[in-house]
Amino acid sequence: MDAARPSPDHVHRLRTIRAELTHLEELLCHGAHPVSDAAHTVVDTAKRAPAWLRVTRGEQRWAVTAAIALAVTLQLVLPDRLAFHPHWLLPALEVALVAVLIALNPVRISRGHPWLRPLSVALIALISLANGWSAALLVIDLLAARAGEEPGPLLGSGGAIWLTNVIAFALWYWEWDRGGPVARAQGEHPRPDFRFPQMEDPQLHPDWEPHFVDYFYLSFTNATAFSPTDVMPMSRWAKVLMLSQSAVSLVTLAVVVSRAVSLFK
Repeated sequence: MDAARPSPDHVHRLRTIRAELTHLEELLCHGAHPVSDAAHTVVDTAKRAPAWLRVTRGEQRWAVTAAIALAVTLQLVLPDRLAFHPHWLLPALEVALVAVLIALNPVRISRGHPWLRPLSVALIALISLANGWSAALLVIDLLAARAGEEPGPLLGSGGAIWLTNVIAFALWYWEWDRGGPVARAQGEHPRPDFRFPQMEDPQLHPDWEPHFVDYFYLSFTNATAFSPTDVMPMSRWAKVLMLSQSAVSLVTLAVVVSRAVSLFK
């Protein structure tokens, strides 16, 4: 009789197995599953995260392409005395770089490529170089009273240079914030370099993520107010860029407007 009696260790294992089976039966009766429920929790958490923090399809290219086309056009319509010579060289290089960038990401800016970031930075640098050259020549001409005696063309040239400056800095903000448009679309960097109002309450704007238009707005308001408005720079490089843009915009507007006012009198 003693040989047929199960050992205490065997009885303990049977009770453990029975308890686990009972627990699984209760879970199944309530429609729950420990593994699948954990997976659903992770997925639901990812869905609740705002769009600017998660992986997205990426923004469409048309807005930034239109802005670059406008900048190239403004460079071409400037007088020859305010352009880098030959006048067509830098705009031609910019158009060539845009064509390559469009070929890499035709519709949406979402795919990474080893040449994508260097080409994009080179394009923005060319636009900034050409516009900085024109702005310097204009200021020198105005200070030396060599810019002509007609206020209309003077204001037109100054406005073209100012608007190109807005586009150039918008491109810099757009390219450097959180690693660029591709890195933002892939959700690689959670810490923003610019704090937009939509980030303050993600529940009100769950599907919002910064696109080029947002950075153009940032650049325009910084160039007109000479200080941040509702978008705050969070990193040092962002503050330096905004400071530089405000200084360039202030000098350009002050010199051009003062000269134009004196010509109107």
